[in-house]
Amino acid sequence: MISKSTIDKVFETARVEEVIGDFVNLKKSGSSFKGLSPFSEERTPSFMVSPVKQIWKDFSTGKGGTVISFLMEHEHFTYPEAIKYLANKYGIEIEEIEQTNAQKEEAGERESMYLVSEYANNYFQDILHKTDQGKAIGLSYFKERGFTETSIKKFQLGYALDEWTAFSDQAIKQGYSLKYLERTGLTIVKDTKQFDRFKGRVLFPIHSMSGRVLGFGGRILANNKNAAKYLNSPESDIYHKSKVLYGIYQAKQSIAKEDNCYLVEGYTDVIQFSQKGIANVVSSSGTALTPDQIRLINRLTKNITVLFDGDAAGIRAAIRGIDLILEQGMNVKVCSFPEGEDPDSFAKQNTLEDLATYLNDNAKDFIRYKASLLMGDAQNDPVKKASLIRDMVVSISKIPNPIQKEVYVQECAHIMEISEDVLFSTLAQIEKKERQDANKTYQKEQKQHEQNAPFEVVKHHSLGKTIDIQFELERKIIELLLLYGTRTEDFEDLVLKENDSGELVLEPVVHTAKVFEKIYLALQEDEMQFSNQNFKALYDTIIETLNQDENFSVKTFINTVSPESAAEITAILMNDERYTLHDWERNNIFPKSKNLGVAQLVNETILNLRCFLIDQKVNEFKQKTNSDSQNNTILEDVLNYSNLKMLLSRKLNRVL
Repeated sequence: MISKSTIDKVFETARVEEVIGDFVNLKKSGSSFKGLSPFSEERTPSFMVSPVKQIWKDFSTGKGGTVISFLMEHEHFTYPEAIKYLANKYGIEIEEIEQTNAQKEEAGERESMYLVSEYANNYFQDILHKTDQGKAIGLSYFKERGFTETSIKKFQLGYALDEWTAFSDQAIKQGYSLKYLERTGLTIVKDTKQFDRFKGRVLFPIHSMSGRVLGFGGRILANNKNAAKYLNSPESDIYHKSKVLYGIYQAKQSIAKEDNCYLVEGYTDVIQFSQKGIANVVSSSGTALTPDQIRLINRLTKNITVLFDGDAAGIRAAIRGIDLILEQGMNVKVCSFPEGEDPDSFAKQNTLEDLATYLNDNAKDFIRYKASLLMGDAQNDPVKKASLIRDMVVSISKIPNPIQKEVYVQECAHIMEISEDVLFSTLAQIEKKERQDANKTYQKEQKQHEQNAPFEVVKHHSLGKTIDIQFELERKIIELLLLYGTRTEDFEDLVLKENDSGELVLEPVVHTAKVFEKIYLALQEDEMQFSNQNFKALYDTIIETLNQDENFSVKTFINTVSPESAAEITAILMNDERYTLHDWERNNIFPKSKNLGVAQLVNETILNLRCFLIDQKVNEFKQKTNSDSQNNTILEDVLNYSNLKMLLSRKLNRVL
């Protein structure tokens, strides 16, 4: 168990914008930062980070909270894992308290798989650097490929002994369960026998964006025709090949900084580029690019450059998957290397300056590149040319930006020597068919849903948006407590006094108090209870904390509450970052304006809440129809409350 002092130090040191900036490409927006949501597919940024408040809010999904909650949501960390990740990032030594057996058993299965993978990664590195076989075979291979010691350690490369059970035996001896060794694919179990999956292979660990070891890629070094040259970890609860990119952990900061990502095919391509000085490079690990992999890059940059071998097969294989990138609204360039070269060999043979110059000079816009390539294939064959033109237009149809579409149509018309009208017409036909197909799919799904769904009577809902007045006012009170709770203000109140003529008039009376004291006493006076249970729990916790801690800070407080409460606080504090409420006056809500003084804001919120509660009380009285004597009492109560509301309206200086 991690000690409280370590946790406190982590919270004091960690900066939410720095941590989230490792996963999301953030851009300055006033006093906050904006970026694309890492939790949904979107093209317009709705993800906000507040350095001042040290919180974040994703308006597309409603998620929000602290730096810890982000890591728990995005990386699926447990609370202790998130603390350890931040401690490692900021170089904080972790002080741990001995766990009980019961606490150890609470670790989830996913965490057990992560622990096994982490152990394996360290084990394979030790074998590579500290054993005769590892140095003679594994380390020699990496050095023959031109990898430096720095690169080998940066990418945590390793080696598995060429023995059937060396790793499995050692892992079990160290207390790791065979169950998780098998589930991660590190050990293969057959009947009563078990053996190492990566026996005799050099290992390339595959990390998540946060640096957790998800799986391994292993290359065999012996000449064995019956064994695959490359072998990956099997799919598991923590490793999904279609959702990871090799090198993303090492490249993420460089990708965001350079605002571009180079995409290559293999592990060695990534390492060689990084070693040469171009760090913003990742690999799809030899698989066809998937939407999930593209979204990983899209969180860091909108620009991607696909690098591929110079042979014809490599070129065609690379361009097949690029339509998926276009669909994500990304800007795509392609760059091929000279015949017989690949990114690994080309980077090895050239200086950083020469490599950077080559990439800059030869990276071409994908649409223009594909048009030129297809026209070269068609040559003088009219039928083939017509087919390839349609293929070209299909790629253009994937682009979501209509202006870009038009520009590319014009460019392709020039390259393909065909009229723009024909291309625009073909584009319209393709898009119409896509809409029809999508509509048919939707109707089919709806029909199937209706057939399977039980008969229900559906209540008709009004199209108009209803505002919950009490909810908004209770929310506003929580916001005032969080932002200004410890602040001391002069509160001006209007009280009824008799003047020299014997008339009752409102006179101002000023008293000094802290904001939380003013709110607490006012609500106590009205015997007001929060209707929203989340707000009620928050209110009680905030008041208790403010009473005990003179140095109350939202940044500190939010780290002490539950993830649910932290999300609620974030939603309240970040609400004005995205939305501006309009026409509240029509709903008899008069929210505070930010140019008003804090004391006035507090007074107006309390008075508005009182007016709302009075209206509720009057409506309750009006619905009571008992005996005549009771009716007289009710009428008297209604009159008294109406007079009180008139008094409040004079205090608020408006008609209610």
